[in-house]
Amino acid sequence: MAAAKLAAPRISPVRLAELRDDDAPDFRRGERYDGVRFSQVRADGEELGGADFLECEFDRASFNETQLRGATFRDCILTEPYAPVLTAARSSWRDVEINNPRWGSAELYEGSWQSVRIDGGKLDFLNLRGSKLQDVQVSGCIINELDLGSCTANRVAFKDCTIGTLDVTGAKLKDVDLRGSEFRAVNGLGGISGVVIDDYQLSLLAPLLAGHLGIRVL
Repeated sequence: MAAAKLAAPRISPVRLAELRDDDAPDFRRGERYDGVRFSQVRADGEELGGADFLECEFDRASFNETQLRGATFRDCILTEPYAPVLTAARSSWRDVEINNPRWGSAELYEGSWQSVRIDGGKLDFLNLRGSKLQDVQVSGCIINELDLGSCTANRVAFKDCTIGTLDVTGAKLKDVDLRGSEFRAVNGLGGISGVVIDDYQLSLLAPLLAGHLGIRVL
């Protein structure tokens, strides 16, 4: 019988047309922003719930405690976004590139991610609990705590990442590739089905799997 093949994330590069610059935007809740380049803007504490960002570029934008609940990012590029506290529950991200983010607590639960790439950066807590992830790749990122609990994920890859604690409690995973990444602890082993790991990672997980299954190794 032929070995099953791993389906990799299907991600196309984000290509932006000519953008207009806006270095002092008047951000508003539920507003639509289309074809704008934001350079070093500070949206700290702004109320942007339900806002739509379409074909926008963010260069070193600060979103600390910005209310982005239900916001939409589509065909966007974010370079070095900063937020000790990122509040973006139930937000939608489609065809988005995020380069070298610096996020502390990133509350992105119950959201939708499709064709999203994260390159580099450091995240203290990435909360994707209850989210739907399709075609997502995270590369070279340090994540202290990654919560995928109760999420549905298909064709997702973490490449060369360092993950402190991974929580997959109640998750539904398919073709989630963790090979080449490091993680210290895994919570919710019952939800790990659908994850792809390498031999070395299996040796680290063996004691946890044995304990989860009630296997005694003497």
